[in-house]
Amino acid sequence: MAGLEQGLVQVYTGEAKGKSTAAFGLALRACGHGLKVLIVQFMKTPDYGEHKAFPRLAPEVEVKTFGRKGFIHRGGARPEDYEQARAALAFAREAMLGGRVDILILDEINNALYFGLLTEEEVLAFLAERPPQVEVVLTGRNAPAGIIAAADLVTEMRQVKHPYEKGIKARKGIEY
Repeated sequence: MAGLEQGLVQVYTGEAKGKSTAAFGLALRACGHGLKVLIVQFMKTPDYGEHKAFPRLAPEVEVKTFGRKGFIHRGGARPEDYEQARAALAFAREAMLGGRVDILILDEINNALYFGLLTEEEVLAFLAERPPQVEVVLTGRNAPAGIIAAADLVTEMRQVKHPYEKGIKARKGIEY
């Protein structure tokens, strides 16, 4: 396949489970059609299952993580958190503008925005640079209004019921 004729901007947001999972499903589908896929993960480490699975299932899908172990609390980010987020966006920009990708997934970038690691203006400027044949997918809770307005497709995951409500913690292989 020669790539996409027209790329769009997609946003998967909301409080429920499934945002990254939907983006990874898109990555597998695109890979099946010979498209070049890059997943840039914000605020994550290689401990997540997808980082281990893609090399086995779809080695042509590149997954690059930028983050440290542990959680970030709003207002409690460390200098390295800001550095990692900016490095992730710079890496994504270079790949996008360098013609390396057809599909670019910015996993958890909306959370990086929520935690103030990046500004909405920085991400909107990034999206304005997007070549027309590149599809960009932004995932994470709390997508800001400006990002939603800039998108061509927005899906909001709404939680109806979750096992956390019963005290069931995140499970390896299911939630991460």
